[in-house]
Amino acid sequence: MSQDGFRAGEIDTSRPHPARIYDYLLGGKDHYEVDEKAGDALAAAAPEVRIGVRANRAFMRRAVRFVVGSGVRQILDIGTGLPTSPNVHETAHEVAPDVRVAYVDNDPIVSAHADALLNGTGENSIVLADLRDPRAIVDHPDVRRVIDFDEPVAVLLVAIVHFLTDADKPEQIIATLRDALPAGSFLVLSHATGDFADRRDAQAVYSKASATLNLRSRAEVERFFDGFELVEPGLAQVPFWRPDTEPPAGSGEIGFYGGVARKAG
Repeated sequence: MSQDGFRAGEIDTSRPHPARIYDYLLGGKDHYEVDEKAGDALAAAAPEVRIGVRANRAFMRRAVRFVVGSGVRQILDIGTGLPTSPNVHETAHEVAPDVRVAYVDNDPIVSAHADALLNGTGENSIVLADLRDPRAIVDHPDVRRVIDFDEPVAVLLVAIVHFLTDADKPEQIIATLRDALPAGSFLVLSHATGDFADRRDAQAVYSKASATLNLRSRAEVERFFDGFELVEPGLAQVPFWRPDTEPPAGSGEIGFYGGVARKAG
Protein backbone atom coordinates (compact mmCIF):
# COMPACT_ATOMS: atom_id res chain seq x y z
CA MET A 1 0.00 0.00 0.00
CA SER A 2 1.06 3.58 -0.58
CA GLN A 3 0.50 6.31 1.98
CA ASP A 4 -2.72 7.11 0.10
CA GLY A 5 -4.27 3.75 0.94
CA PHE A 6 -4.32 2.29 -2.56
CA ARG A 7 -2.04 -0.25 -4.13
CA ALA A 8 0.86 0.67 -6.34
CA GLY A 9 -0.35 0.82 -9.92
CA GLU A 10 -3.85 2.04 -9.00
CA ILE A 11 -4.78 5.68 -9.61
CA ASP A 12 -7.31 7.05 -7.14
CA THR A 13 -9.46 9.74 -8.77
CA SER A 14 -12.00 9.98 -5.94
CA ARG A 15 -9.87 12.37 -3.86
CA PRO A 16 -7.52 15.18 -4.84
CA HIS A 17 -3.85 14.27 -4.68
CA PRO A 18 -1.13 16.80 -3.74
CA ALA A 19 0.97 16.07 -6.84
CA ARG A 20 -2.01 16.66 -9.11
CA ILE A 21 -3.14 19.80 -7.24
CA TYR A 22 0.41 21.11 -7.63
CA ASP A 23 0.31 20.29 -11.34
CA TYR A 24 -2.95 22.21 -11.72
CA LEU A 25 -1.62 25.25 -9.87
CA LEU A 26 1.48 25.22 -12.08
CA GLY A 27 -0.75 25.22 -15.18
CA GLY A 28 -0.15 21.57 -16.09
CA LYS A 29 -2.54 19.10 -17.69
CA ASP A 30 -2.08 15.90 -15.68
CA HIS A 31 -4.87 16.18 -13.15
CA TYR A 32 -8.58 15.53 -12.69
CA GLU A 33 -11.62 17.67 -11.98
CA VAL A 34 -11.39 16.82 -8.29
CA ASP A 35 -7.86 18.25 -8.24
CA GLU A 36 -8.96 21.43 -10.04
CA LYS A 37 -11.70 22.02 -7.47
CA ALA A 38 -9.22 21.53 -4.65
CA GLY A 39 -6.74 23.88 -6.31
CA ASP A 40 -9.38 26.56 -6.75
CA ALA A 41 -10.42 26.19 -3.11
CA LEU A 42 -6.77 26.43 -2.07
CA ALA A 43 -6.30 29.61 -4.13
CA ALA A 44 -9.41 31.10 -2.53
CA ALA A 45 -8.04 30.32 0.94
CA ALA A 46 -4.47 31.45 0.14
CA PRO A 47 -4.51 33.92 -2.80
CA GLU A 48 -0.72 33.86 -3.18
CA VAL A 49 -0.62 30.09 -3.67
CA ARG A 50 -0.08 30.21 -7.44
CA ILE A 51 2.92 32.52 -7.22
CA GLY A 52 4.02 30.43 -4.24
CA VAL A 53 4.16 27.13 -6.13
CA ARG A 54 5.96 28.82 -9.01
CA ALA A 55 8.45 30.37 -6.60
CA ASN A 56 8.97 26.97 -5.02
CA ARG A 57 9.62 25.43 -8.44
CA ALA A 58 12.09 28.20 -9.24
CA PHE A 59 13.84 27.58 -5.91
CA MET A 60 14.22 23.92 -6.86
CA ARG A 61 15.85 24.85 -10.15
CA ARG A 62 18.29 27.27 -8.49
CA ALA A 63 19.12 24.72 -5.81
CA VAL A 64 19.79 22.03 -8.42
CA ARG A 65 22.10 24.33 -10.33
CA PHE A 66 23.89 25.13 -7.06
CA VAL A 67 24.51 21.53 -5.99
CA VAL A 68 25.59 20.47 -9.48
CA GLY A 69 27.84 23.53 -9.64
CA SER A 70 29.31 22.34 -6.34
CA GLY A 71 30.36 19.07 -7.96
CA VAL A 72 27.46 16.69 -7.27
CA ARG A 73 26.71 14.37 -10.18
CA GLN A 74 23.81 12.32 -8.80
CA ILE A 75 20.44 13.41 -7.47
CA LEU A 76 17.75 11.53 -5.54
CA ASP A 77 14.50 13.47 -6.03
CA ILE A 78 11.85 12.19 -3.61
CA GLY A 79 8.31 13.41 -4.19
CA THR A 80 9.11 14.50 -7.73
CA GLY A 81 5.49 15.06 -8.78
CA LEU A 82 4.23 15.17 -12.34
CA PRO A 83 6.44 16.07 -15.31
CA THR A 84 6.86 19.84 -15.52
CA SER A 85 9.64 21.02 -17.82
CA PRO A 86 12.34 21.82 -17.06
CA ASN A 87 12.58 18.70 -14.90
CA VAL A 88 15.38 18.10 -12.42
CA HIS A 89 17.58 16.24 -14.92
CA GLU A 90 17.00 18.91 -17.58
CA THR A 91 18.00 21.64 -15.12
CA ALA A 92 21.02 19.65 -13.95
CA HIS A 93 22.17 18.93 -17.49
CA GLU A 94 22.31 22.65 -18.21
CA VAL A 95 25.27 22.68 -15.80
CA ALA A 96 26.73 19.18 -16.30
CA PRO A 97 25.40 16.65 -18.84
CA ASP A 98 26.66 13.64 -16.87
CA VAL A 99 24.33 14.11 -13.87
CA ARG A 100 22.16 11.07 -13.03
CA VAL A 101 18.74 11.39 -11.38
CA ALA A 102 16.61 8.84 -9.54
CA TYR A 103 13.03 10.09 -9.26
CA VAL A 104 10.77 8.77 -6.48
CA ASP A 105 7.05 9.36 -5.97
CA ASN A 106 4.15 7.53 -4.35
CA ASP A 107 1.50 8.55 -6.90
CA PRO A 108 0.98 5.90 -9.62
CA ILE A 109 0.10 8.60 -12.14
CA VAL A 110 3.68 9.87 -11.88
CA SER A 111 4.96 6.41 -12.69
CA ALA A 112 2.50 6.26 -15.59
CA HIS A 113 4.13 9.40 -16.99
CA ALA A 114 7.64 8.00 -16.58
CA ASP A 115 8.46 8.17 -20.28
CA ALA A 116 7.67 11.88 -20.38
CA LEU A 117 9.59 12.46 -17.17
CA LEU A 118 12.67 10.52 -18.19
CA ASN A 119 12.56 11.83 -21.76
CA GLY A 120 14.44 8.83 -23.13
CA THR A 121 17.43 9.27 -20.84
CA GLY A 122 18.89 5.90 -19.85
CA GLU A 123 20.97 7.32 -16.98
CA ASN A 124 17.85 8.18 -14.94
CA SER A 125 15.16 6.09 -13.25
CA ILE A 126 11.76 6.47 -11.63
CA VAL A 127 10.61 4.49 -8.60
CA LEU A 128 7.14 4.16 -7.07
CA ALA A 129 7.84 4.30 -3.33
CA ASP A 130 6.81 6.01 -0.10
CA LEU A 131 8.93 8.58 1.73
CA ARG A 132 7.70 7.08 5.00
CA ASP A 133 9.90 4.05 4.23
CA PRO A 134 13.23 5.74 3.47
CA ARG A 135 15.26 2.56 3.83
CA ALA A 136 13.25 0.95 1.04
CA ILE A 137 14.01 3.94 -1.16
CA VAL A 138 17.73 3.83 -0.49
CA ASP A 139 17.85 0.06 -1.06
CA HIS A 140 15.60 -0.02 -4.13
CA PRO A 141 17.44 -1.62 -7.08
CA ASP A 142 16.32 1.09 -9.52
CA VAL A 143 17.69 3.72 -7.16
CA ARG A 144 20.93 1.79 -6.70
CA ARG A 145 21.23 1.42 -10.48
CA VAL A 146 21.53 5.20 -10.76
CA ILE A 147 22.87 6.31 -7.37
CA ASP A 148 26.25 5.31 -5.94
CA PHE A 149 26.02 6.04 -2.22
CA ASP A 150 29.81 6.02 -1.94
CA GLU A 151 29.86 9.30 -3.86
CA PRO A 152 28.15 12.61 -2.95
CA VAL A 153 24.40 12.70 -3.58
CA ALA A 154 21.93 15.59 -3.53
CA VAL A 155 18.64 14.52 -1.93
CA LEU A 156 15.69 16.68 -2.94
CA LEU A 157 12.71 16.89 -0.58
CA VAL A 158 10.92 19.76 -2.28
CA ALA A 159 7.39 20.48 -1.01
CA ILE A 160 6.96 16.93 0.29
CA VAL A 161 7.84 16.79 4.01
CA HIS A 162 4.84 18.95 4.93
CA PHE A 163 2.65 15.99 3.93
CA LEU A 164 4.20 13.97 6.76
CA THR A 165 2.52 14.24 10.15
CA ASP A 166 4.53 14.39 13.37
CA ALA A 167 3.41 10.79 13.97
CA ASP A 168 5.28 9.83 10.78
CA LYS A 169 8.47 11.00 12.54
CA PRO A 170 9.82 13.13 9.67
CA GLU A 171 13.04 13.98 11.52
CA GLN A 172 13.80 10.27 11.82
CA ILE A 173 12.98 9.74 8.14
CA ILE A 174 15.38 12.49 7.09
CA ALA A 175 18.02 11.18 9.49
CA THR A 176 17.79 7.77 7.81
CA LEU A 177 18.39 9.39 4.43
CA ARG A 178 21.22 11.52 5.87
CA ASP A 179 22.97 8.50 7.37
CA ALA A 180 22.96 6.79 3.95
CA LEU A 181 24.84 9.72 2.40
CA PRO A 182 28.60 10.24 2.30
CA ALA A 183 30.30 13.49 3.23
CA GLY A 184 29.91 16.18 0.61
CA SER A 185 26.26 15.29 -0.05
CA PHE A 186 23.47 17.86 0.04
CA LEU A 187 19.91 18.11 1.30
CA VAL A 188 17.57 20.41 -0.64
CA LEU A 189 14.30 20.92 1.24
CA SER A 190 11.30 23.23 1.02
CA HIS A 191 8.34 23.21 3.37
CA ALA A 192 5.03 25.05 3.80
CA THR A 193 4.61 27.33 6.79
CA GLY A 194 1.96 29.42 8.46
CA ASP A 195 4.49 31.92 9.78
CA PHE A 196 3.37 34.69 7.43
CA ALA A 197 -0.41 34.24 7.39
CA ASP A 198 -3.20 32.19 8.94
CA ARG A 199 -3.44 29.16 6.67
CA ARG A 200 -6.00 27.03 8.50
CA ASP A 201 -8.41 27.35 5.56
CA ALA A 202 -5.72 26.04 3.22
CA GLN A 203 -5.08 23.12 5.55
CA ALA A 204 -8.81 22.34 5.48
CA VAL A 205 -8.61 21.85 1.69
CA TYR A 206 -5.97 19.16 2.15
CA SER A 207 -8.00 17.47 4.89
CA LYS A 208 -10.19 16.17 2.05
CA ALA A 209 -7.21 15.15 -0.07
CA SER A 210 -5.11 12.00 0.02
CA ALA A 211 -2.52 13.68 2.27
CA THR A 212 -2.88 16.32 4.96
CA LEU A 213 -0.91 19.57 4.94
CA ASN A 214 1.17 20.04 8.08
CA LEU A 215 2.42 23.61 8.41
CA ARG A 216 5.57 24.07 10.50
CA SER A 217 7.43 27.05 11.92
CA ARG A 218 10.90 28.16 10.90
CA ALA A 219 12.43 26.48 13.95
CA GLU A 220 10.62 23.23 13.22
CA VAL A 221 11.78 23.22 9.59
CA GLU A 222 15.36 24.04 10.57
CA ARG A 223 15.48 20.88 12.69
CA PHE A 224 15.14 18.81 9.52
CA PHE A 225 18.65 19.97 8.61
CA ASP A 226 20.25 18.49 11.75
CA GLY A 227 23.53 16.83 10.78
CA PHE A 228 23.92 19.14 7.78
CA GLU A 229 25.43 22.60 7.44
CA LEU A 230 23.10 25.14 5.82
CA VAL A 231 24.72 27.12 3.03
CA GLU A 232 24.12 30.86 2.73
CA PRO A 233 21.60 32.42 3.09
CA GLY A 234 20.39 29.61 5.35
CA LEU A 235 16.69 28.83 5.60
CA ALA A 236 14.69 31.51 3.76
CA GLN A 237 11.39 32.08 2.06
CA VAL A 238 11.87 30.42 -1.32
CA PRO A 239 11.84 33.59 -3.46
CA PHE A 240 14.70 34.96 -1.38
CA TRP A 241 17.01 31.93 -1.53
CA ARG A 242 19.77 33.09 -3.90
CA PRO A 243 17.35 34.79 -6.33
CA ASP A 244 18.54 35.20 -9.91
CA THR A 245 15.69 37.58 -10.82
CA GLU A 246 13.65 40.14 -8.94
CA PRO A 247 11.29 38.24 -6.58
CA PRO A 248 7.64 38.53 -7.73
CA ALA A 249 5.24 40.98 -6.13
CA GLY A 250 3.73 39.52 -2.99
CA SER A 251 6.76 37.34 -2.25
CA GLY A 252 6.78 38.39 1.39
CA GLU A 253 3.55 36.46 1.93
CA ILE A 254 4.70 33.24 0.27
CA GLY A 255 4.42 30.46 2.84
CA PHE A 256 7.32 28.26 1.77
CA TYR A 257 10.71 27.99 3.45
CA GLY A 258 13.60 26.60 1.47
CA GLY A 259 17.17 25.69 2.24
CA VAL A 260 20.19 23.78 0.98
CA ALA A 261 22.62 22.11 3.35
CA ARG A 262 25.82 20.09 3.03
CA LYS A 263 26.85 17.01 4.98
CA ALA A 264 30.31 17.67 6.34
CA GLY A 265 33.02 15.06 6.63
